[in-house]
Amino acid sequence: MSNLTKVLSANHLGKSVLSSDGSLTILHDICFDIYEGESAAITGASGSGKSTLLGLLAGLDTPTTGNVSLMSQNLNDLDEDGRAKVRGLHVGFVFQSFQLLPHLSAIENVMLAAELNGLKNPSEQALIWLERVGLGERAKHFPRTLSGGEQQRVALARAFITKPAILFADEPTGSLDEANGNKVIDLLFELNQANNSTLILVTHDPALAGRCQRQLHLQGGRLL
Repeated sequence: MSNLTKVLSANHLGKSVLSSDGSLTILHDICFDIYEGESAAITGASGSGKSTLLGLLAGLDTPTTGNVSLMSQNLNDLDEDGRAKVRGLHVGFVFQSFQLLPHLSAIENVMLAAELNGLKNPSEQALIWLERVGLGERAKHFPRTLSGGEQQRVALARAFITKPAILFADEPTGSLDEANGNKVIDLLFELNQANNSTLILVTHDPALAGRCQRQLHLQGGRLL
């Protein structure tokens, strides 16, 4: 892959936290690179460190040892405001719990991401993206009136409206039944390929992991 652009590197990442029994090491010496346009699944049993690793890769948390390079930026060299700026410019997120603001309608939730990134015509852009995920007619509905699958599709529109270079997804189908989960998976990969973005996701679902080009399997905080 030497001819491809490297968008993310994990360099000897380690993460430890204090517990009642002393220091607990969650991740041990994690090393890998991710390239432009790749899709990679982080897999492993509960407690293996998957979500912790995703947080470190996205700059939502800081490592105890090692460093992350995201879009050629060493995140260790940046403060929280600096890391937030990198995320705002290059990163999108999809979460298991959707993370929609309940007091905003579907279109307002998507618009907010556009406004925070300074996009022109945020209302028009938000409606275009809601139509792309099949929710144009539900644009003015609030999250409480949407099904789980519909809420996750709003979250996908919100994530992709800024055309991120990298999309991080944490158990994106974990709260959905099989039928809705399959629809969201298909849409996730369709949008990812259409935008030539890099996809890094955490999942317990072997079918979802199998759709990715690579699988990074964690066991006991170590990359196998």
